[in-house]
Formats: sequence, structure tokens, C-alpha cells
Amino acid sequence: MPKIKDSRIMASIGLFIKREKWFRWSRVSVYWGAVYTATIAALYLLRATLRPPWRGYGGPVSRPRPLPDRTRDVVPDGGRFLTGSYTNQAGPRTYKLYIPSGYRGQALPLVVMLHGCTQTPDDFAAGTRMNGLAEEHPCFVVYPAQASAANGSKCWNWFKATDQHRGQGEPSIIAGITRQIVSTYPVDARRVYVAGLSAGGAMAAIMGMAYPDLYAAIGIHSGLACAVARDVPSALAAMQQGGAAPARQRDDGALGADSCPRVVPTIVFHGDRDTTVHPRNGDQVIAQWATIHAGGGPHTEAGTNPQVTVQRGQVPDGHAYTRAIYHHASGQAIMEQWLVHGAGHAWSGGSPSGSFTDPKGPDAAQEMIRFFYEHPQ
Repeated sequence: MPKIKDSRIMASIGLFIKREKWFRWSRVSVYWGAVYTATIAALYLLRATLRPPWRGYGGPVSRPRPLPDRTRDVVPDGGRFLTGSYTNQAGPRTYKLYIPSGYRGQALPLVVMLHGCTQTPDDFAAGTRMNGLAEEHPCFVVYPAQASAANGSKCWNWFKATDQHRGQGEPSIIAGITRQIVSTYPVDARRVYVAGLSAGGAMAAIMGMAYPDLYAAIGIHSGLACAVARDVPSALAAMQQGGAAPARQRDDGALGADSCPRVVPTIVFHGDRDTTVHPRNGDQVIAQWATIHAGGGPHTEAGTNPQVTVQRGQVPDGHAYTRAIYHHASGQAIMEQWLVHGAGHAWSGGSPSGSFTDPKGPDAAQEMIRFFYEHPQ
């Protein structure tokens, strides 16, 4: 009899344990189900972002080459590439700062470079060769690094409404890094610029809209217009077909009442075979600023549309391109749009020592530096 009693007790205990495991597993399943759903959405966005740059609408396009020694592309002889960090209420970020060999305490321009998804400051510096240009045209170059804790693919969160406002989120961090460099080194405050690729290009568009008092001009490569998405689904839609009415985004309150007191000169690069971020997005960046220009402001002519000059060219043994230059009625250029024919989702004219570059295109970094230096505040 005791054995039977013990058996019943053990059976009851076993049933209790099974029930407890089931309830625990149910709670865990709910939690991991939510995590799984969020992960699938993030991976879908990442897959769209990481589609190989040579996959286009068909036809031959540049394929990446084996990576050579990139040391000199990252840190040219005599230059210094320093690591720094910045923290505010939105969180911490690290950055790399390039100081050219010719720096002797004089005031220099500052270029802020925002990398694309999966990239790092060193990778982006190597691919764009911006540090080499800083030797030819002396300037400081800072590369903020997206934290994997903020985005698992290290994409700037351009598609989140909380990261599209002045004074909060990632824009506040990038602006904070910019101001930290300005306060630490003798930066010419009239010549501070921001540029980026892909997600970094979309964030550069936001920075130009949200901080026109800080940045004299902006460069957007394979990016999107400001505030064309508010979440992952709308980001994917914008990437695939262009955002919805980006020209109206200035008025929807996303950027703060003090945004856009002036038109920020903008240079845009985009490949016409980009299947990751549709080329239409480059058109929308230009349309957004053209609409603001037509609305008037302290540095615009109200009610006027920019005049456009179109030039066509060909890189020797490389891609053809179309360059549209938008002028004030006074003749001053305020925007440039470069459409690189045959290029995919890659930095035009970049070095094969970095990721997502197309060496056969016109040199986007060189043209951005030229455009920036033509447009101090």
C-alpha cells in the first residue's frame, strides 16, 4: 500500500511539473513569438538593404573586386585617425575623427560622414577615400558609428519617427558629436557639412532639415528624402518605390517649428540600377528642397522654381552620368543631382578597399568636397 500511495504522489507531482512547464513554455512562447516577429521584420529590411550592389534591372554592372590593403585609404601618411565618444539623453555613440597631416592649429572645415548599414567608420573611410581628400583639401572628417544595440545591422534609424526630430534621438547624437568636434578643435563654423550613404544618406537628409543652422550643405548618396517613412513597412515601401509626397514632410511637424529657415545646398548621387533604394528617391530629395525653395525664406526667392542646367559625361572606361545643376535666378547653384548610369547601390567612384563601392562611377567624394567648399554658410 505505501508503494501505491507513493506512486500516486509521484504521479501528481509529475503532472504538476508538466503543467508548470507548459505554463512557463506558454509565457516564453508569447515572448519569443513577439521577438521572432520583430526579428523577421528587421531581417527583411536588412535583406533589402544588403542586396548586392551589382544586382540591377539587368545588363552588366560593376562587381566588387577583392579587397586590397586599405591602410593608406583609411589613414594617409602623416594623418591621425582618433577614436572618440559622445553621450547625451538619447544614448552613447563612438566615432572616428581624421586629422590631416597639414593641420597646424588653423581653422579647418568639418565633414561629417554617416556610413551605411553593416559598415564601420574604417570601412566607410576606406571606400570613400574621404581622408585622402582631407589631405588634398585640408579638413577634419568625423565618422559617427552606429551602435549595434541601436540597430542590429548598424543602420541609422532614419525610418523611426523618434529619430527624425531636432533635439532628440539619433539626430541629436550626430549634432552633439558635430558640436563636440567644433568646440574641441578650431573648426570653421561656417563650413560644417554632412554626407552619407544609403541609411546614412537618409539620415544626412534629416540632419539638413533639422539642423540648417549647423550644416552649411549636405551630400546624399543612394539615400531618401527626409521623413518619408515612420516604421519598417513604410521604410520598405519607400526604398522600393519612393516615399509618399516627401515635399509635404516639412509641414507635418516632425522636425520642429524652427526647422528649415533656409534652403541647405544639397548634392545627390544615385545609381540608375539601384534595386535597394529606388532611384526615384534621389528625385524626391531634390523635389523636397525645390518645394522649400519655391516657398521662400531668408535665403530664397519666394514663388520661384530653380533653373536647371543638364550636363552629360562619361568616366573613361567607366559609367556614363547625367548631372543636373539647380540655380537661383541669380545664377548661384543650390542643388546638384548626379544620376550614374549602370550603377547599383554603391558609392560612386569609391575604392574597392571598402564595401559597397563602384570604382567605375564619377568620384562622388571629390564632387561632394568641391560642392561643399563652394557653399559656406
